[in-house]
Amino acid sequence: MVQRALPSLHLVLGDDEFLASRAVSEVIAAARTIEPGLDVRQLEAPSLTPPELDELFSPSLFGERRVVVLRAGQDASKDLTAALLGYAANPADEVVLVVTHVGAAKGKALADGLRKAGAAVATCAKITKQRERTAFVRAEITRAGGHCTEEIAGLILDTVGNDLRELASVCSQLVADTPGTIDKDAVTRYHRGRAEVTGFTVADAAMAGDSAGALEALRWALSVGVDPVPIADALADGVRTVARVTGAGRGNAYQIAGSLGMPPWKVERAQRQARGWTPPALATAMRAAADVNGQVKGGADDRVYALERAVLAIAEARGGR
Repeated sequence: MVQRALPSLHLVLGDDEFLASRAVSEVIAAARTIEPGLDVRQLEAPSLTPPELDELFSPSLFGERRVVVLRAGQDASKDLTAALLGYAANPADEVVLVVTHVGAAKGKALADGLRKAGAAVATCAKITKQRERTAFVRAEITRAGGHCTEEIAGLILDTVGNDLRELASVCSQLVADTPGTIDKDAVTRYHRGRAEVTGFTVADAAMAGDSAGALEALRWALSVGVDPVPIADALADGVRTVARVTGAGRGNAYQIAGSLGMPPWKVERAQRQARGWTPPALATAMRAAADVNGQVKGGADDRVYALERAVLAIAEARGGR
């Protein structure tokens, strides 16, 4: 029976659409592993009335079990809130109720009441901090049966961006395409051709002083249609990060990360890249990065030529060349 394996009440609390949607899907999937033919009904709480709610929860003629998903619980009317909390005090055996709620002050009585009634709570608040995003990526890879370091999780964020839905999909695919341990080569292979990956590949080569490698990566990126803007942004980010980390002095990456508001893996990478850079060289590179950003965003007749000049200027500045 569904109610023996799953709580009768579930509260999906938070304003991240992807996490909330996945939490609801997981409850439905868990219920269907027990009873494949389970009836699932999904409704919007704001448009539901107490009599309609009673009908949803009324016993089936044939004892069929069901999952009832009420979305936007924070917008439920006072009458519906009262009806839901009354039901939650003595839920039906044949029903699994899932209520989504963004977690704001509005409709707080419903969320608090469901908690007190013993609802299983899935927290789905938006992830806003870099450290939380890194933890999310590592958790997704673990969830898929793989493993990665904090630095590799940061590289995935660099290449994919902050969209959780896409990050989850990429993490799952990376694990499926590898023996399970995700490394830099696996990430680069999988994302070859993406604007973000290409931009950081160009920047990494330039910051390493590899003029030929940086130009090769740049020309390949442009040949497959990557826009110059994200490449220029990556160059600026690379120079700026090394300058900030160098300015922070020597020390533990975790301590420096806290003072700079960066993830530790990014500080460690910048510390490695900083070898061979002097303050005058960084100043030269920063001017080149700033110039090319202005040029590719509207100030240059030939954006490709502007990028090539900037890449060479940054690469050749390293080591005082």
